[in-house]
Amino acid sequence: MTRMACSELKKNLEDEEMLLTGGLKSLLPHVLRRIIRCNRLSISNTSGMAEGYKQANVVILHKSLADDFEKFCHANNGPLPLLYRSQPGDWKCPSLSTDSDIRTDCLQYRRYEHGACTGSLKSLKEYSEQLKDMVTFYLGCSFSFEKAVQKAGIPIRNVEQKCNVSMYKTSVPCYSISMFHCNLVVTMRPIPESKLEAAVLATSELKEAHGAPIHIGDPGLLGIQDLSKPDYGDPVHFHPGDIPVFWACGVTGVEAIINCRAPLAFTHSPGCMFITDLKNDNVRSLGGVPQVHCISQDPLHFSIVSAEAARKIRTLETLIGIDPGERGILQLQRQGELLRACLAMSHAGSVLVTTGFPTHCGHQPPEENDGPPGALAIAAMLQALEKQVAIVTDQRAMDLNKKIIEEAVQLGILEKPIPLLSYQRESDDSALMFLCENGDPGRPRFDHLVAIERAGMAADGNYYNARKVNIKHLVDPIDELFLAAQTIPGVTTTGVGDGGNELGMGKVKDAVKKHIKNGDVIACDVEADFTVVAGVSNWGGYAMACALYVLRCCEIHERYLRRALGPPRTESRRLWLSALPSVTKEEKLLKTLVQLGVRSGKTASLEMEVDGLPFYDTHSLMIEKLLQEAQQ
Repeated sequence: MTRMACSELKKNLEDEEMLLTGGLKSLLPHVLRRIIRCNRLSISNTSGMAEGYKQANVVILHKSLADDFEKFCHANNGPLPLLYRSQPGDWKCPSLSTDSDIRTDCLQYRRYEHGACTGSLKSLKEYSEQLKDMVTFYLGCSFSFEKAVQKAGIPIRNVEQKCNVSMYKTSVPCYSISMFHCNLVVTMRPIPESKLEAAVLATSELKEAHGAPIHIGDPGLLGIQDLSKPDYGDPVHFHPGDIPVFWACGVTGVEAIINCRAPLAFTHSPGCMFITDLKNDNVRSLGGVPQVHCISQDPLHFSIVSAEAARKIRTLETLIGIDPGERGILQLQRQGELLRACLAMSHAGSVLVTTGFPTHCGHQPPEENDGPPGALAIAAMLQALEKQVAIVTDQRAMDLNKKIIEEAVQLGILEKPIPLLSYQRESDDSALMFLCENGDPGRPRFDHLVAIERAGMAADGNYYNARKVNIKHLVDPIDELFLAAQTIPGVTTTGVGDGGNELGMGKVKDAVKKHIKNGDVIACDVEADFTVVAGVSNWGGYAMACALYVLRCCEIHERYLRRALGPPRTESRRLWLSALPSVTKEEKLLKTLVQLGVRSGKTASLEMEVDGLPFYDTHSLMIEKLLQEAQQ
């Protein structure tokens, strides 16, 4: 633009105060770029400008680095969705705008030399000669989705407060390519809890504006220590009931430029975006409608899953919720517990499983065969998902469980043996020492504990089978681990049972006392965060394995797990599929248990039955139904 044209534009501009109080929202992008080019604006960021149009982060580096940086963007397309890559020395971007000049059309730039920021600039024109050998990358920006969020009735607090969005460095590493490596940078927006699902829905399909959030809840889970001290941008004040929601951020590219230590590079100044002519109306489906579920209160943590995956898991929960023994368990069920339990487990890196109900005190071994198969089904899927998993059981039953695990490996149920642990109370802090490194609650060894058909402590401190027989002398106090877990931030627990006397069923103990025979005596008093009630506890284990498979195959959930970094794990789906329980595997395992003398719970029979129900046409049919739902 000539000096005369620029002067003419200035004369025709409306009063700057009007612009700053709302006019900028409705101006067309090409007008805003001309205003910025003339260095007319005194504002600090472009949030809220040109509503409904895409904005872009900018990275400019030497052409010799361009191919690797493009690969880095594609490998981390959550924070770095590539809108356009220029040719060397090309200052325009015709697919994004009609009349732009990247040397002048950002509010402010930063210059980096050998990884250090050496200046903030209003224009790059003085570097025109160097720019001839440099390539410009235009990367999607979350400012682009603000209009969609507001249209959904969700406040944008930083726009309300007339400040820049808050941006934070995290402890989450990006997928490295050659010399480009860094941790993820995120933006944070306070969102009312009642609007969380709407916010996810409004942004999930805007992939070129970073898409759905990568974390909802406690910032410490991303390694962010203090929200009042953003690394870029401004602190944003919360309203009562607001939840911190984090999106991947294009400033991740700035961190990559810093770490690669290029002799010379330029970026936009965080918050000072390039405004394109493209509207946010070309959306891409990310695999269905998302739902948001709270999986932890301390620390506060929400997860995301597609509505279709959630429906499948609810169907799994319904399938296992029948009451073949007519014990009254329908009164114990709490809808949605299977989904929340498996979401929590899906986020866990290390899981501790416990099982073992010595109901047959007149036999050796006293264990019943409901529990171990379900526990191994869960463990097999956790192994396939590359999580750490261990089993804790009674000291007196260690040899038996070791044989069961060895046979499970031989039968192809487990990929490899699982560490087998026992727990004994030696002091008041024994449980904490068992669960945490040196007893430090800030360093837990396990993120999630699962009890399946595990004898649970009643209100009087004893352990009872369904016939009201006290079996305390056969049970180690593993309940203490679940009680201690309640005091450790970030550790969640699940109890799976079919009668109300199992570990974790304390959450429904009132219903147990009211509806289950002998419930006033046998009801477990120890709660788990999530309680999965099934007609047979093994079914609960099979359903959990199937639900974990459904979650990992859910594109929306899988992206959330990996923070939108690195490639999707679709190539592992065959491995996950092979880890699911099957009629053949479970038939062979039950035969092994019979050979080891492990009896049916209800009848003490050494036959092909569990809880008095025949394996063929009952348990086998349930497994087939669960697999059909999980895989369809």
